[in-house]
Amino acid sequence: MGILVKGLALSAIASSVVMAGGYKIPEQSLNSMSLGAAYVAHTTGADTNYHNPANMAFMDAERSYVEGGLTLAHLPSNVYTLTDPISGESETEDILIPFFHYVAPAIGDFRWGVSMVAPGGLTKRWKTTYQKAFAEEFTLKVVEVNPSASYKISDELSVGAGLRFIYSEGVVKNDATGIGIPLVVDLEGDTFEFGYNLAMTYKPTSDINLAVTYRSEIELEEEGTATINGTSMDASVTVPLPAALNLAISKTWNDKFTLEFNYERTYWSAYETLEFVGTPLPISPKDWKDTNTYRVGATIEMDNKITAMMGFAIDETPVPTETIGFELPDSDAKIFSMGFRYQQTEDLSWGAAFLYDSKEARSVTPGVADNLILANGGGFSEGGAFLTTIGVAYEY
Repeated sequence: MGILVKGLALSAIASSVVMAGGYKIPEQSLNSMSLGAAYVAHTTGADTNYHNPANMAFMDAERSYVEGGLTLAHLPSNVYTLTDPISGESETEDILIPFFHYVAPAIGDFRWGVSMVAPGGLTKRWKTTYQKAFAEEFTLKVVEVNPSASYKISDELSVGAGLRFIYSEGVVKNDATGIGIPLVVDLEGDTFEFGYNLAMTYKPTSDINLAVTYRSEIELEEEGTATINGTSMDASVTVPLPAALNLAISKTWNDKFTLEFNYERTYWSAYETLEFVGTPLPISPKDWKDTNTYRVGATIEMDNKITAMMGFAIDETPVPTETIGFELPDSDAKIFSMGFRYQQTEDLSWGAAFLYDSKEARSVTPGVADNLILANGGGFSEGGAFLTTIGVAYEY
């Protein structure tokens, strides 16, 4: 039993790393947050560099674009219900997530830009006795720098590509002494990795955009120190930050109203097993599945200098019941978003956005889950996320 709990406790560090996908935050700008990430085919500002660099080719060639802002992520408690005293509730969390984007003037048919975003950076803490044996705390900090370039093949077709430089840190603490197992775990690790992104946009007419983007899988090899009951050892674990494919179409009417549909496929099946090198822990199966996300967004440019935006999405979880844990009690979700941008001057705009990620309640059939506690059944409820974004953009 001791070895089993060690493995389950240590698995939290890997799950926290891949939370950038399971709880991923693709909305990395004011417009994207307002539209629930239905913002791939029709992108217009500095954030184009991150969300679809191919579209940089269609922006005003003489101008530079810059945008920055902050997102406050409020994560309500997850509630696990079985019987007392096994039931428990996680802590609420409030996290600030910054973003920055820049697009330079065109150089002939070429253009470049750079973005700095934090696509992960989430925290889950349980203080209740049975849950903290598996996930007393796990914290992930992720910073991505994404330089990209575009090439305008014709007035209708452009392509883009970029590099993804990612630095992440993970912290995991667990204490199983409260359930009669003499096990205290403290883990810290970090890594620096890179990948790439590709994009293409085709404009069959002036008011229709067809776009495809792809972000490569990145193997995150977290290296650090594991301390188990006071004994320290070097440890490493490799987990995938999965590839993601987006297909999108937008249609604009009278230069005032734009509707965009977006389909996203995230290749989570790359996360098959979990192995900690340098420790005696056994290999743990994960068997995550590829997921689909369906998004729709609407943009309305009004005559009072305000652009109103709203979005809706249906998002699948990659986590099967067999391998669900307290470190990532994920479930399918519906996402609702809205926001605005105010054009203060010809060059300066600002605005705010709000997004609600509504997680479905999830029951666990007794005898199905591998987790020592969840094998008894029960269910998760509440959780989800409330995201509030403010942003400022400038063109010159």
